[in-house]
Amino acid sequence: MYRTHTCGQLRIENVNEEVCLSGWVQKIRNLGAMTFIDLRDRYGITQLVVEESACEEIKEQAGQLGREFVIQVKGKVVERSSKNNKIPTGDIEILITELHVLNHSEIPPFTIEDNTDGGDEIRMKYRYLDLRRSMVRKNLELRHRMAHLVRNYLDGQQFMEVETPVLIKSTPEGARDFVVPSRMNQGQFYALPQSPQTFKQLLMVAGFDRYYQIVKCFRDEDLRADRQPEFTQIDCEMSFVERDDVLNIFEGMIRHLFKELRGIELPELPRMSWQDAMEYYGCDKPDIRFGMRFVDLSGIAKNKEFAVFNGSEYIGAICAPGCAAYTRKQLDELTEFVKRPQVGAKGLVYVKYNEDGTLKSSVDKFYDENDLKSWAAACDAKPGDLMLILCGPKNKTLPQLCDLRLEMGEQLGLRDKNVFKPLWVVDFPLLEWDEETQRFYAMHHPFTSPNPEDIDMMESNPGAVRANAYDMVINGVEVGGGSIRIHDTELQQRMFRCLGFTPEQAEKQFGFLLNAFKYGAPPHGGIAFGFDRLVSMFAGLDSIRDTIAFPKNNSGRDVMIDSPSEISEEQFKELGIGLTR
Repeated sequence: MYRTHTCGQLRIENVNEEVCLSGWVQKIRNLGAMTFIDLRDRYGITQLVVEESACEEIKEQAGQLGREFVIQVKGKVVERSSKNNKIPTGDIEILITELHVLNHSEIPPFTIEDNTDGGDEIRMKYRYLDLRRSMVRKNLELRHRMAHLVRNYLDGQQFMEVETPVLIKSTPEGARDFVVPSRMNQGQFYALPQSPQTFKQLLMVAGFDRYYQIVKCFRDEDLRADRQPEFTQIDCEMSFVERDDVLNIFEGMIRHLFKELRGIELPELPRMSWQDAMEYYGCDKPDIRFGMRFVDLSGIAKNKEFAVFNGSEYIGAICAPGCAAYTRKQLDELTEFVKRPQVGAKGLVYVKYNEDGTLKSSVDKFYDENDLKSWAAACDAKPGDLMLILCGPKNKTLPQLCDLRLEMGEQLGLRDKNVFKPLWVVDFPLLEWDEETQRFYAMHHPFTSPNPEDIDMMESNPGAVRANAYDMVINGVEVGGGSIRIHDTELQQRMFRCLGFTPEQAEKQFGFLLNAFKYGAPPHGGIAFGFDRLVSMFAGLDSIRDTIAFPKNNSGRDVMIDSPSEISEEQFKELGIGLTR
């Protein structure tokens, strides 16, 4: 028997018991007469003691130990004279009577502690060592618990977990596919799924009624902190439902997760139209933890001598509470912020509403106090507030103002990671126009149903058609999205025509789905949540990487196993692919 207890299990009530523990050496403190060893496993840390009265063999063995050695010890549980209230086992220690080295360890390339000295790249290269750190392990434990809660909740709602294929057909719509050559069918390729979309719809045609899967998905996209080439979704579909049925079920799931994992009772989630989200927050994933909604000043700020405003399609303002005392240096820094290439504004206009009721702006030359008071009234500004104004083409100014609003929220401490404000964003456009290709693309995917009220506009005014789609947004992050699907063959063909598909193209790519619809497809809809994003949000992390056991870096590489890598000439020949080297 390697152990009778784990390193996080023993308490004061175990005093005088003879125990056996196994684990990794976290730290050694040799005080001459006594040696203290911190022993670590997945469950915690227990302090071991080699007393002055211990036999010479044990003293010698203890003197040869190094960090990360794997050892087994036997001994007696005693009460610690100097207790450590920072760990659950801090009331006791083990007096060692036997010590066995199970495996030696080289000196690790970084310290395996919460406050490690290892940078991202070295920790990713030795990820199996990084996973020994308690803070990283806790993220994986949170992930495990969340998956367990999701499965239990959906099982209680009559959902069935069904696995769908990983080797599927490539489709040009959406993000780029990862493709896999077929040896048995040379010159042809599988694709790895970006989502199980068509398969879960086919399961609805098959009468499974409620499906879910915690599933790996793959997208060959440019990467950033919240993206990985392979990621995990909570993928769900339901039959005989309308939008509210889906929203109610999955709002319940999110509220259940917050209650169980964070002890937070969420109120009913508000709903916001896509149009309002863009108009008042400049993006389709608004952070509603704080105010500073946009105010359109175009109707009251034009027709003066300020040519910049007069020539602008849109003039938008936010009101930053309590910021009238900002110094010239702080205002200059904000101006430089909006001028950054990532934001792209040409400048910033400000109006200080001073505590004494006077107004001071960067455009005093063109506007008198009455003008500025009308702006303040429109922005509902109070003495002590600061109005920040951007202008230009509306489709560019809204996202610029969004960046400025989020920056002010950060500066004012209004984006607390322990405060959660979820909402549903609904009524997205069904289609978006691409200037480069001069055609419409599906904003979600080609199987999203149009809003029943807008179906008659699909041919006459496709850009105005709203989708029967919805996203869940938490703290400015889209964590899930879905839609009611098209279940009628004729409507699906109209959708394909809007997207510029010929009947032959639609049949070649999606003929199997269109054919299935001929055999009694029920009304259905669904949603998919980004599981990695949800875990990172609950863990208070900015990146999803530390919620994944073996993630890729920002270049899509696994530096631990050095992947992707070249393959041999023999493999190229077997696959019938010409050599690329």
